[in-house]
Amino acid sequence: MTFMDLEDPRYAYMFGFLQADGHMHADTRQRGSLTVEISHRDIAMLQAFQELCPYSSTIRVRTRTTNFSENHRSAIWSVYSLEARQRLAELGIPYGKKSTRITPPRVPFSRQDYLRGIIDADGAVGFTAQRLPFVSLSTTSTAIATYLCRYTKLTLGIPKTTSRNARDRAYNILYMRESGARLAEHLYYPGCLALERKRQTAAEAGAWVRPTHMGPPRPRRSWTQLEDRILLDAPTLAQAAEQLGRSQSSCQVRRWRLRQDQLPLPD
Repeated sequence: MTFMDLEDPRYAYMFGFLQADGHMHADTRQRGSLTVEISHRDIAMLQAFQELCPYSSTIRVRTRTTNFSENHRSAIWSVYSLEARQRLAELGIPYGKKSTRITPPRVPFSRQDYLRGIIDADGAVGFTAQRLPFVSLSTTSTAIATYLCRYTKLTLGIPKTTSRNARDRAYNILYMRESGARLAEHLYYPGCLALERKRQTAAEAGAWVRPTHMGPPRPRRSWTQLEDRILLDAPTLAQAAEQLGRSQSSCQVRRWRLRQDQLPLPD
C-alpha cells in the first residue's frame, strides 16, 4: 500500500477531506504538522485515517467553549512526519491558509471518492424542512467549485453553474430534488469510506421519489446572449419577464448577476 495513492478510493477520499478540513503547519528545522479537528461524534473517521497512515500519529480529545456550545467536544488527529507532509504538499495541500488555493489533484485520482471527501468536510447532505433531498458545498476555491459543477454535468448529466456570493465571496453550490438524490446516491455508494451520519442520510436522500402531489420537474432553460440583452434593455422586470416568458424572480436574479459582473455581458 503506497501512502496517498489517489487511485485508491480510500486515499482519494482522505485527500479530499484533508484538503478541505486539514491544516498543514510548518516550523523551523523542517518541523511541522498536519492536523485535523472534527466533532467528537465523528472520531471514527480520524481512527480510519490513522489506520491508513503508515506514519506515527496521535488522536486526542478536547472540550472547549464555542459560539454554539459551552462544552463542545472535538477530536484532533496529528501527524508530524516530514515525509508525510512532503507527500501531501506535492499532491496539493499547501501550508497555512489554503481555502482559496486548493485545487483538484494533478495526478490520476478517484474522482467520485475525492469529491465525497470534499463534501463530507465542507458540504452537507440532507433534507429541507419540506423533506426535499439536497447535496450542497460551500467553498472559496474557484477550482473546486468549477470542478464539482463540471463533474456532475459530465458524469450525471446535471448542469450547474455557480458564482461567488456578495457577502463572503464563497461559492454556495446546491443540488436539490432529483439532482440532489442522484448525486447523493452516486457519491455515497455501498461500502465507501465516509462519515457514517452522512452516509445514512445520503442513503435516505438517494431513495427519494418525487411525491405524486408535486408537479413534474421543469426542464432547465439556458439563457442566451439575446435574452440577456433584452433583459438589460427592458424598462421594468415585469416587461422583461413578459417578453422573455420567464418569472420575474428569475429575471431579477439574472439581471443582478449581470450588473454585478458575475456573468459575462452580452455582446
